[in-house]
Amino acid sequence: MTIAISRAGRTFSSMLVAATFAVGAYAADSKSTKETPMSAQKQQVVSLLKSIETGDAAPAASVNPTKYIQHNLAVGDGLAGFGAVLQALPKGSAKVNTVRVFQDGDHVFTHTAYNFFGPKIGFDIFRFENGKIVEHWDNLQETPTSPNPSGRTMIDGPSVATDLDRTDENKRLVLAFVDDILVNGRLEKLAGYYDGDAYVQHNPQIADGLSGLGAALQAMAKAGITMKYDRIHKVLGEGNFVLVVSEGQFAGKHTAFYDLFRVQNGKIAEHWDTIEAIPPKAEWKNANGKF
Repeated sequence: MTIAISRAGRTFSSMLVAATFAVGAYAADSKSTKETPMSAQKQQVVSLLKSIETGDAAPAASVNPTKYIQHNLAVGDGLAGFGAVLQALPKGSAKVNTVRVFQDGDHVFTHTAYNFFGPKIGFDIFRFENGKIVEHWDNLQETPTSPNPSGRTMIDGPSVATDLDRTDENKRLVLAFVDDILVNGRLEKLAGYYDGDAYVQHNPQIADGLSGLGAALQAMAKAGITMKYDRIHKVLGEGNFVLVVSEGQFAGKHTAFYDLFRVQNGKIAEHWDTIEAIPPKAEWKNANGKF
C-alpha cells in the first residue's frame, strides 16, 4: 500500500508536550511465534547492499540495467549513477550491516548501519518489477557518537517481524497515528495509540516513554526548533513493523522523515527514525525527486 496524504500541516512540538507528560509504564517485545521468512527478493536486496562493502559485482544482476530509477538526490540516475558512487569510495573503506529487512508486495525495505563517506544509519526501499529491482529510495542520517538518553542506538532492538497476519491492521493503525498526531495535531487522540508510557525510543535525542518525548519536544520548543509533517508518501509494512515515509519541515529546512514503528497488541510500542534535509533542486544529481 502506497499512500499519499496532503494536509496544511501543523507545527506540533510545543502542542505535544502537555499531552505526552500525562502518560506512564514500560514496553516489552512481541512474543508471537509467527516470524518473517527470508524471501529471494529480500536476499537480493541484502546482497546488493553488502556489495557496497565487498565490491562483489554479482549482486548487481538483480537490478534492471535499462530501468533503475534513483531517488537518492546525491546519486545519478540508473546503474551508472550507482557505479559512480562506488568508484568514488576509497578502497576498503565501506562497511554495511543490514539489521532489518522487510517486504510489502513488490517493495523491500531495509534498516542498515553504513560507513561510507562517514558512518550513517539508513532506510532503503527497493521496488521490484518482473523479478528485477527498478527503483530505489532512501533516507540517511549521520550516526551519533553516543546512545540516546535511554542508552539506545538508532539501530538496536527487535529485528524480526511477527504477527504477519496483522500486517494490514498494523499499517492502518500507524497511518492513522501519523495522520492524526504528526500531520494534523489531533492531540486528544494521542493516548489511545499507546499503552500508557510504554514506548521504546531510538531517536538519538529522545528518551523512552511519552514522557521522554514530551521532555525533548519541550526542549526543542525552548530552542525555537520546529518540526512539521505536511504529507505522507508511503506506508509499508510486514507484520508488526511499519515504515512511514513523510515530507515536511525541520528547523526551517525542507525535510524527509522516515519513521519505523513496532506495533504490539494494537498499540505503538517502539520507534526508529532518520531525518534528512532535502537539498535545493539545483543540487540534485537526478530529476526523480526524493519521493
